Amino acid sequence: MILAILLFLFNPLWGAETSLNEVGANSLLPWWAWPLLLFFATFILGIIAVLGGVGGGVLFVPIVGGFFPFNLDFVRGAGLLVALCGSLAAGPGLLRRGLADLRLTIPLALIASSSAIVGAMIGLALPKNVINILLGVTILGIVAIMFIAKKSEFPEIKEADALSKALKIYGTYYEPSTGKEIEWKVHHTPLALSLFVFIGLMAGMFGLGAGWANVPVLNLLMGVPLKVAVSTSKFLLSITDTSAAWIYLNSGAIIPMIVVPSILGIMLGSIVGVRVLAVAKPKFIRWVVILLLSFSGLRALLKGLGIWT
Repeated sequence: MILAILLFLFNPLWGAETSLNEVGANSLLPWWAWPLLLFFATFILGIIAVLGGVGGGVLFVPIVGGFFPFNLDFVRGAGLLVALCGSLAAGPGLLRRGLADLRLTIPLALIASSSAIVGAMIGLALPKNVINILLGVTILGIVAIMFIAKKSEFPEIKEADALSKALKIYGTYYEPSTGKEIEWKVHHTPLALSLFVFIGLMAGMFGLGAGWANVPVLNLLMGVPLKVAVSTSKFLLSITDTSAAWIYLNSGAIIPMIVVPSILGIMLGSIVGVRVLAVAKPKFIRWVVILLLSFSGLRALLKGLGIWT
């Protein structure tokens, strides 16, 4: 992560002149004030993301895109890198502990990453008002999923389907709370693979990451234990978001002025959030996240429709 930040700091500011001119035209504040405000905002988002159990990207794009005077393309590109950094930091440790599973990840990653590339191309080609409308509808849909979806720590699967058996998607992991080895297998694999086409498209198009969709599909549809679902989703993001991020990078939609303070703010906020988690009330934080996403989703939708500009 440090190397990536240094590269961004000392690389040319791809597209930065356009972005700075845009900020200057839309704001009374000097251009340098916005990266500082962005750092403090993402620091708070990093804390909330940990406490609310959601990825930083799903909060970053609608809130920064709705309330900061940056081009939405730059915000979506930064959102992918925000989600990517957290996944890359967590991925190796999750694999070593046996929580993230490679056999489960690889077929999903192939489909989701290919779809994310297509989604990124579509997102960069569509008019901004259309993207805002679609983003608003997607965020409000995420709120609905968070509101109604339940989680199952240890789903009971009577029999694995034929495709998962052929791909040898099964495993075991140690569960400290029970002191036992938990064996797991999956079902509904063909349906899950088809859903990951849409998940990848949305991840690339909106720069949200996709943990909010990965976990329900893995846990509730396929029957993966919750810890393995969350861990595999985190590892999966490091592949999916990388594919989409290259499209934004190649198009000049990733600039250090937005990326660097965002990554620093989210990562530092996450460190603080882990410590606060011990004393925070999860139900309260969950409602804070739902309200934040509802407000920012509605803002994006109304902005796209030209009602709230």
